[in-house]
Amino acid sequence: MPEAKRPSRNPRRIEYALPGGWTALAGRTDADNEEISLRIARPDDWWFHVRGMPGSHVVLRGPSGEEASRETLKRAAAIAAFHSKAREGGMVAVSVTRARHVSKPRGAPVGTVEIRKEIVLKVRPGVPHPGPKVS
Repeated sequence: MPEAKRPSRNPRRIEYALPGGWTALAGRTDADNEEISLRIARPDDWWFHVRGMPGSHVVLRGPSGEEASRETLKRAAAIAAFHSKAREGGMVAVSVTRARHVSKPRGAPVGTVEIRKEIVLKVRPGVPHPGPKVS
């Protein structure tokens, strides 16, 4: 499986290359999560976060005009689970929605968002092998 790399613009975000030309971005801090979710994500990108626990926001972006397969969605959900407090858990529930359904409540702390039109995927935490690599 392709390896992950850290983008040079922000060394705290992790970028994962997934099969089929898909890319998953994971935040490391609350500020990263907010930037990924509200400024970097395009409306048709997919957004992921483990349910009920602190963790990274993950945005899945693919080739223009293509729809993500269920397997690709599960891979991105597994990345979100891995970058959360549920990392050591078995099966983890991950909230998934389109980025256009993610918003920031007025006055909410940095990194806090609310979502609409959620679906839930149950996955085991994991990242593409061999995992993140500093570039």
